[in-house]
Amino acid sequence: MMAPMDAFLAAAAAIVGPANLLADAAAMAPHLVDWRGHYHGKARAVARPGSTAEVAALMRLCAQHRVPVVPQGGNTGMAGAATPDATGRALVICLGRMRRILGISAIAGTAAVEAGCVLAELQQAAEAAGLLFPLSLGAEGSCQLGGNIATSAGGTAVLRYGGMRDLVLGLEVVLADGSVCDWMSPLRKNAAGYDLKQLFIGAEGTLGIITGAVV
Repeated sequence: MMAPMDAFLAAAAAIVGPANLLADAAAMAPHLVDWRGHYHGKARAVARPGSTAEVAALMRLCAQHRVPVVPQGGNTGMAGAATPDATGRALVICLGRMRRILGISAIAGTAAVEAGCVLAELQQAAEAAGLLFPLSLGAEGSCQLGGNIATSAGGTAVLRYGGMRDLVLGLEVVLADGSVCDWMSPLRKNAAGYDLKQLFIGAEGTLGIITGAVV
C-alpha cells in the first residue's frame, strides 16, 4: 500500500504527465534557489502544468492533501518569493510550459497571453504588430508575464506608462480550491461590479495562481 505522499505524487504525475513532475534532486535543483543564489529551499516535487485545467487539478489535489504550493514563473525575483521554504513539504508549480501568446489586437492595442509567456517574446510580437508593450526590465529575456503581474513589476518606463497594475485589463486565476476565475476581459472601461483582478496584481501568488492575462 502506497504511503500518502507517494499517492500524492502519483496523482500529480497523472495530472501533468510523468515527464512534467520533477521529484529527483538534480531535476528540482534549479527551482529551489533564486537566481542570485541567496535564497535556498526544498520541495516535495516541481510540477510543470501545460494548461489552466492542469493547474486547477493540481490545486484541488494540494487542497485535498494539505500540501503547500509555491507558484514560480521565470524565477527572476529579488525577494525570494518563488523559492520554497526549508521544510520540503511544498509543491512548486512552475508555469514555464504555459507560454503562448493567445492573440494580439492591433486595433484595440491589446494582447492575451498565458502566464508563462516570456516578456521579451511579447515585446517582439507587439512590435511585429506595430505596437509597443512598454514594460521593460533587466530580466525581460527570461521573466514571465504571470510573475510580472504577481509582483506588480514597474520596469524602466514606469513613469511614462505605469507599472503592471496599469497595463493589465483582464486576468485568469486559479484559486486554492481549484476554482478558475475567468476575468479575461479586454475592455478598457468595465463598470460591472468590483474590479477583483486588482486583488491579485502584486499579491505574489498568495491569493491564487495567475494563469492568463489580457494586457
